[in-house]
Amino acid sequence: MGALIGVLLAALATMSVFIGVSDVSPFALVEGDATATFLLAASRIPRTVAVILVGASLGIAGLIMQMLVRNRFVEPGTTGVSEFATFGMLVTMIFWPGMAVVGKMGVAALFGLIGTWVFLQVVKAVPVRQLVLVPLVGIMLGGVVGSVTTFLAYRLDLLQSLGQWSQGSFATVMQGRYEFVWIAGAMVVVAWFAADRFSVIGMGEEFATNLGLDYRRVVAIGMVVIAVITAAVLVTAGMIPFLGLVVLNIVSLVIGDNVRRSIPWVAGLGAVFVLACDIVARVVRFPYEIPLSVIVGVVGAALFLWLLLRRRSRAR
Repeated sequence: MGALIGVLLAALATMSVFIGVSDVSPFALVEGDATATFLLAASRIPRTVAVILVGASLGIAGLIMQMLVRNRFVEPGTTGVSEFATFGMLVTMIFWPGMAVVGKMGVAALFGLIGTWVFLQVVKAVPVRQLVLVPLVGIMLGGVVGSVTTFLAYRLDLLQSLGQWSQGSFATVMQGRYEFVWIAGAMVVVAWFAADRFSVIGMGEEFATNLGLDYRRVVAIGMVVIAVITAAVLVTAGMIPFLGLVVLNIVSLVIGDNVRRSIPWVAGLGAVFVLACDIVARVVRFPYEIPLSVIVGVVGAALFLWLLLRRRSRAR
């Protein structure tokens, strides 16, 4: 299975590099076409690398979120974290419109961290007996925050500016506009080193404490990783919903819930999934592009409903 993911990743990455309106074919590169070479280095390769990093990092963010909440139906897009980060972007537009992108990412990460904390507190306060209700609580929380964000943006005539951050797409990604997503890649490495701790806290606070683990510290690390990944992806490509939900449940069905064992699978399959959706978004209405968030949202929502129905049928 791992070899298959590797082959798919290599094949899709190669396809992604050569798909586009301008001629960047292998023949043009062999002939020494300067324009093709420039486009390859400045646009096609950065876009493909960004897609891979976003898919891998969002999958890992979802994995950590599931360990924190102990629920396989949650990820940043179903817990309100993405909406909180988007609200942070709106705050920078209102109070610091000239702020550099790195500053916007920092503010978005801070609001994403707050959103993660709020969701965890809501889940603790609300007695939820059914696992499928936990993501619904998160979706409602995200809906409230998203509504407030949209209202403020409408009142301040910032809807169009906010739209470029809230709609997931790699159409504008090029050299100089994707480097922040490497920070999300660095968070994947952090998750790898803390994988065993995340596995333990996934068994509950009491169990982790009995094993001598600092539960709050590990949860804090997980919250920071989730917030930074969400913010880095937001400033690079916008919001991409349901990604963690799709990838994590597929991996869980194949190899189980061990975090350290799951990380390379989740990262690889996440990259493959986003690459495939990005290619579909670019070729369905060629030479125009459909926003990636539309493709991922349709697939992710369909799988989410299937998982809910599957859980309900098992309960019967």
